[in-house]
Amino acid sequence: MTLLDPTWTALLYLAAAACFILALKGLNSPRTARRGNLIGAFGALLAVVTAFVSVKLDNVPWIVGAIAVGSVVAAPVARRVQMTQMPQLVALFNGVGGGAAALVALLELSHTGDAWVRLAIVFTLLVGAVSFAGSGVTFAKLQGLMTTRPVTFPGLPVLMAVVLLAAVGAGVVVILDGSLLLAFVLLILGLVAGVLLVLPVGGADVPIVISLLNAFTGLAVAASGLVLGNVLLVVAGTLVGASGTILTRAMAAAMGRSVAGIMFGAFKGGSTAGSTAVSERPVRSSSPEDVAVLLGYAQRVIIVPGYGLAVAQGQHTAAELALALEARGTEVDFAIHPVAGRMPGHMNVLLAEANVPYESLKEMSDINPEFKTADVALVVGANDVVNPAAKTTSGSPIYGMPILEVAEARQVVFLKRSMRPGFAGIENELLYEPQTTLLFGDAKDSLTKVLGAVKAL
Repeated sequence: MTLLDPTWTALLYLAAAACFILALKGLNSPRTARRGNLIGAFGALLAVVTAFVSVKLDNVPWIVGAIAVGSVVAAPVARRVQMTQMPQLVALFNGVGGGAAALVALLELSHTGDAWVRLAIVFTLLVGAVSFAGSGVTFAKLQGLMTTRPVTFPGLPVLMAVVLLAAVGAGVVVILDGSLLLAFVLLILGLVAGVLLVLPVGGADVPIVISLLNAFTGLAVAASGLVLGNVLLVVAGTLVGASGTILTRAMAAAMGRSVAGIMFGAFKGGSTAGSTAVSERPVRSSSPEDVAVLLGYAQRVIIVPGYGLAVAQGQHTAAELALALEARGTEVDFAIHPVAGRMPGHMNVLLAEANVPYESLKEMSDINPEFKTADVALVVGANDVVNPAAKTTSGSPIYGMPILEVAEARQVVFLKRSMRPGFAGIENELLYEPQTTLLFGDAKDSLTKVLGAVKAL
């Protein structure tokens, strides 16, 4: 017995789908992102409740128990995760979603004899398994559980081709006779393919692959909707797949590279993961007091935040420094590169957390013409996104990537821990230019010292 008739079920699913669309619209801007998240969460809750009361479910205690266990594990993890760990959290969510879709498809195989449904099952099994295994590898890379550099070995392309051909063969047999054994084989081949797909990706490319796997998970969920005959799953999965694809293309464009180059660049030496050697070339370094004098008597300062700021949790100090400079009559803005940090919007969320006004956050296309009017560009924990090699060195792995034109400012100050290269492993020639000075140390500690010195001027 069910509480809802098909008409009400369809209307509530339509309302949930509208919530998902409005959530994506809200996430388009920092001003409306929080509201978008709440609308999306309400839509998900509405969808789950509707599913429970619109069909006759078996094994309800097991389902409720699984939801309870998942909630008990996920809620505290999601609340405690640091902003710098968000890409890892997204990777885990991707993997769980893809794995769940694959398992659902596997269980449904014995309940259908329709070839088209079996085709959807095969697609869900393969893509879901690839997303699950690939997301696990990206999590391990970003969490430091394995090297972030590309992992290749002789014969990897051939092995990848053999695995994919075997997966296609197993999939055809599953479609024709519904073999459960070969469905398991297909699942394992998908897991192997996911690992082989992500292993050669390293450096700054890893977050882009997470976005691509997010699109894979969306497509797997949409296909599982076809398997289950659930329209809402089709709609929600398609939205995730489309938005993940758009985000992947946007991130690749921000890096000045193609998606294919990101996925397979390591085979021809095109990955962004370069050397990790520390340079011993001489640079000009300063004290916090010297930097404070530069900033305190400047009319125009542009702060360029990067991953180092997020790691040091220095966003509140950076915001306080901006306020102190503005109190002295200095015009201050924050320059945001599309891939600053490890995911799009990372810096926007981080600085919004410190109550930096949205008007002070300038996107790359808006702020680049203003660097030439800046007295000081203060680079805090960023490197690759301001590296002139992207424009001047044709052999560089990041050649062609749009950058923030920090070199145009009259003075450039880098706050860095050491002379170790950035995530892409490429030396930054801007560090050795005559207008550049460096202040070594943890970003938050350095900002705190500079802030104290500015207030003492």
